[in-house]
Amino acid sequence: MSEKQLEGQAAVVTGAAKRIGRSIALRLAADGADVVVNYATSKAEAETLVGEIQACGRRAIAIQGDVSHRENVQKLFRAAESEFGRVDILVNNAGTFFPAKFDELTEEQWDHIMNVNLKSQFLCAQAAAPIMKRQGRGRIINLSSLGGILAWPKYMHYCVSKAGVIMLTRCLARALAPEILVNSVAPGTIQFADELPDEDYIRRVPLHRTGTGDDIAEAVAYLTTADFITGQTLVVDGGRALV
Repeated sequence: MSEKQLEGQAAVVTGAAKRIGRSIALRLAADGADVVVNYATSKAEAETLVGEIQACGRRAIAIQGDVSHRENVQKLFRAAESEFGRVDILVNNAGTFFPAKFDELTEEQWDHIMNVNLKSQFLCAQAAAPIMKRQGRGRIINLSSLGGILAWPKYMHYCVSKAGVIMLTRCLARALAPEILVNSVAPGTIQFADELPDEDYIRRVPLHRTGTGDDIAEAVAYLTTADFITGQTLVVDGGRALV
């Protein structure tokens, strides 16, 4: 059997316990990577995921921490280096999403979404970069969103945070080259089996379906091995940005 493409590599996935993060962690493990499963509050789900990855023959650990706080980020990367001796891939997936009318949006809500969606990605990249530089290579993949490209007034705070992720990606790509490649994946509407289908999205999008966690994991997997792409945002939305 040929060696898997991520054999010998270690990945840190933030917000990995559920939904898209879980799909990404499982895909990277299937491709041969050992995985650090970061979570904020979903301990049981994170431990279950670690067990699934280990059952596939890969190493995995679960590390709790809100990655919008520097001390938790430092703990996360110390644990990754201690356990695996390296960090080859960082997937900045942790995020939050909620609606709020512009005239009712509070300062606390604004700060919260900026911290979780944008500040956390900056802090994690800042912690991962020295490790990757010492190794001579690395890949950082930031989860942005279709909301960082399209204007959704009821989600203004979210859209601004994700637009920030896209620019952060571009800036990091220049700052960390040539050793570290930095790209972003921008999901459209992603749904899971326990959710009612978004009929409006399905009707409007050219491919007439919502996305899956595996669709996003596939895009992330591609960017972990691409060697001549950096500073780009891969929109995975079934064509929704076209209409």
